[in-house]
Amino acid sequence: MNNTYDLKWLIGASGLRTAAIPLLIIMILTMMILPVPPFLLDLLFTFNIAIAIIVLLVSLYTLKPLDFAVFPTVLLLTTLLRLSLNVASTRVVLLHGHTGPDAAGKVIEAFGQFLVGGNYAVGLVVFFILVVINFVVITKGAGRIAEVSARFTLDAMPGKQMAIDADLNAGLIGEDEARRRRRETAQEAEFYGAMDGASKFVRGDAVAGIIILLVNIVGGLVVGMAQHDLDFATAAKVYTLLTIGDGLVAQIPALVISTAAGIVVSRVGSDHDIGDQLATQLFSKSQALTITAAILAIMGLIPGMPNFSFLLLATLLGGGGYLIAKRPLAAEIPAPEIPSASPAVEASWNDVVAVDTLGLEVGYRLIPLVDKEQAGELLKRIKGLRKKFAVDLGFLPPAVHIRDNLELRPNGYLLMLKGVEIGRGEAYSGMYLAINPGHVNGALPGAVTRDPAFGLPAVWVEAALREQAQTFGYTVADAGTVIATHLNHVMQTHASELLGRQETQQLLDHIGRDSPKLIEDLTPKLLPLGTVQKVLQRLLDEGVHIRDMRTIIEVLVEHGAKVQDAGDLTALVRVALGRAIVKQLYPTSNELQVMALEPGLERILLQAVHSKTGDATGIEPGLVDTLMREAGTATAQQERLGLPSVLLVPAELRVLLARFLRRAVSQIKVIAHSEVPDTCTIKVTTLLGSGA
Repeated sequence: MNNTYDLKWLIGASGLRTAAIPLLIIMILTMMILPVPPFLLDLLFTFNIAIAIIVLLVSLYTLKPLDFAVFPTVLLLTTLLRLSLNVASTRVVLLHGHTGPDAAGKVIEAFGQFLVGGNYAVGLVVFFILVVINFVVITKGAGRIAEVSARFTLDAMPGKQMAIDADLNAGLIGEDEARRRRRETAQEAEFYGAMDGASKFVRGDAVAGIIILLVNIVGGLVVGMAQHDLDFATAAKVYTLLTIGDGLVAQIPALVISTAAGIVVSRVGSDHDIGDQLATQLFSKSQALTITAAILAIMGLIPGMPNFSFLLLATLLGGGGYLIAKRPLAAEIPAPEIPSASPAVEASWNDVVAVDTLGLEVGYRLIPLVDKEQAGELLKRIKGLRKKFAVDLGFLPPAVHIRDNLELRPNGYLLMLKGVEIGRGEAYSGMYLAINPGHVNGALPGAVTRDPAFGLPAVWVEAALREQAQTFGYTVADAGTVIATHLNHVMQTHASELLGRQETQQLLDHIGRDSPKLIEDLTPKLLPLGTVQKVLQRLLDEGVHIRDMRTIIEVLVEHGAKVQDAGDLTALVRVALGRAIVKQLYPTSNELQVMALEPGLERILLQAVHSKTGDATGIEPGLVDTLMREAGTATAQQERLGLPSVLLVPAELRVLLARFLRRAVSQIKVIAHSEVPDTCTIKVTTLLGSGA
């Protein structure tokens, strides 16, 4: 029961805190429009003074600027509150000022009567001095410090990022700590930039205070003399004192908050607050205190000087210097703690770090693309890539492990497969890669390069040229898309290596949820898991997706008792998947425009396959060179015609030529006659070997 009550109280308190600021802002804006009675003005002026004191004390006890990151917003709200109070008090002064010095409340009366002794001339001088101190000295200095700090912080960000990366790579900090430091570095630059802008509000408030003072004095004279028949001297005294009280009650809190702003932006980060720093750094040197005491004592002995004041302060400083000098050295400079020697820790299996199956390493300028705290867009793209990969190929690839690498160029990135580099490139955040697909209408200014995924000519252009590049016919992609496309290409190319035993078992477990009997009959009864994995890998290696796992498993179950070789099982599976294989190559047509072997060459290759070796070692080298050259020429011709590069061969030759030609012409796909469905018609466009 108590826990439920506490929870409700916390929820209610949180709701009140959330609604407090919007209500405060609405109240401030309302004061500019609706009349406010003197009693409420007293409360609000007192609240304004209290807020100023709280802000000053918080700034004194703040260890580093980011501990008070909300200060720019506080500066804006307090400035708006003072201006609203000025408007509300002006309305009351002009309407009821003739009734007496307490017409606008007791607070304004106290500031107008007690602080300046009821002398409006003195009040004017004090007011203008406060405004000059606030406007010219404190606010201008604090704004300049914030401006320079913001600039230096931005310039230092790359170095800080590199230092964080170095600590991370050295194992001194973890990834969570590295992200926290990067976020803190970015927030520091934002804080000083916000402080630079917020200081302009205070400067504008000082100018507005002077204008309001002059307007109120002139308006008071006019109202008092014209509407209430007061003589000039009486009107001047009454309304000027009220106006000065109004100005002082607003400018004194403004001066306090400006001082707090100067303290926040001018202090250097430390583990101690301002009080500790002043005590330890300003009054900790006995020589400085002793010499100062001697100088004050000499000045106090000069005739005509205020001897008592100088000699009293000299005595206090001299006594303080003496006590500090007599303080033990160990107390002044604490001895460093010598850590006790810890026994050497034996190596264990925990020291062995597994290699990531798939990894992405980025330079420090690309960190925002992959930083979760900065809503890195590349993270979302990689999630989408893995989902699309699973839909297209039929299994879930391993997660992409992302880390920053200090040794890379700032805009560089590496793609790693099982700890080995398989791709690299450069991407420029904020710019766009204009890729030339082969038919563009003009050149673009920028850094000429090549598309890292497919090697097409490209150029990095500024964001302003994006639409122009699209108009010229370029394919335009941002930095995140460039990296994601390259990663997707690598994943598709090396799909078979991404299907490990663990992924194979997970895939079978997934199928087993719907068809448990099918999986039970397959492994380990008929085939070991390793054989199933090899069959799936060979299919992926030849560009065949494994989405139709039901058909694949049924073929393996049907032939697994008699056939154990993974290559032979793959051939049987391909025949069963023939319709899917052909549709993958020819998605919109039942007419297969393919390349084929010249009959004489086909006979030679069949003889080599049926020989004892069963491979291509018996083929004449000159014939091999001719076949590779003609395959490359025919593939280029098929691409120009917009046709897939498909070679149709007898089933006995498919495995041999697929492995043989893939090394020379990666785009070529080799299919067997037995894999072509009966509903398809075949049209041979090129004969390979006719020039042999």
